[in-house]
Amino acid sequence: MPSYLTAPRSRPGPHRRSLLAGAAGVASAALLTGCTDSAGSDADGRSSAARRLRARAAEESAELLGRYDAVLAAHPSLSGRLAPLRAEVKKHAEAFEDGRAPAAASASAAGSRVASKPSPARSVASDPKKAVGDLAKAERELADRRGAALVDAPAAEARLLASVAAAGAAHAYLLTEGDR
Repeated sequence: MPSYLTAPRSRPGPHRRSLLAGAAGVASAALLTGCTDSAGSDADGRSSAARRLRARAAEESAELLGRYDAVLAAHPSLSGRLAPLRAEVKKHAEAFEDGRAPAAASASAAGSRVASKPSPARSVASDPKKAVGDLAKAERELADRRGAALVDAPAAEARLLASVAAAGAAHAYLLTEGDR
């Protein structure tokens, strides 16, 4: 009868878990030492590109907030449906302004600096359904632009953009779903 060699239960050398733990330790040490591009960074480590991205995103959210305000002013009967979505858009603008996540921004909503950006001669459809449809279109377009911006965004801004883009897509869905 032939004798088969069996593999030992424990292989010599480091185990996968210890290698992964070591790699995680090296990565966290690199993060703690501040591996950033200091030439284009400010005091808190944000690059000028990240600051511009956040400023543009805050402005776009403020413009969207202005659209919600215009629709609510023209159609107060829609306040029950639009007020929660408007509140979320305001949180998104605050998050981009302050560099915080939307959940953290909600805690300080009372002291917010975000105001809806008045739109020059923005007309609102006289038909409430059409006005809500226009809001849904604006939400969808902004979500699409934010999704496209993810490619070039730094990690922290990309996470925030992705989160807010997903919320915008959900808002567009909710705004169009009510008409079905």
